[in-house]
Amino acid sequence: MRTKPCLTLADVKKMLAACEAAAAKNKWAVSVAIVDDGGYLLALQRMDGASAITAEVSLGKARTSAMTKRPSKFFEDRIKERPAFAGFPAGILIQGGVPLIHDNECVGAIGVSGVQSHEDEQVAQAGAAALG
Repeated sequence: MRTKPCLTLADVKKMLAACEAAAAKNKWAVSVAIVDDGGYLLALQRMDGASAITAEVSLGKARTSAMTKRPSKFFEDRIKERPAFAGFPAGILIQGGVPLIHDNECVGAIGVSGVQSHEDEQVAQAGAAALG
């Protein structure tokens, strides 16, 4: 049997705080979703001023990244080449989701929604960097 790392509540809180700080620094109102490696929700935070739909979109981006172990932007780019990817069942195929890799294992993902997609990813990356 192998041993696999997993996210703790302390990890999730640290990443949420880093995402919130990155968004606040830029005066961005976003939603942040953190999921485990199976795409199951561990935390969702919708900042003041973020629209309601951003909560669902951030979760979809996180699920896409967790289940595929790739940034959601990978699939956004792939749809241009192969439109069949638009029916991909993993979640939302828009930039803003990043996988969380620890000891070469995907332990989850962060998805962000609320500003431009590349800015969403910037916030998600700040959270991923906090994992260390």
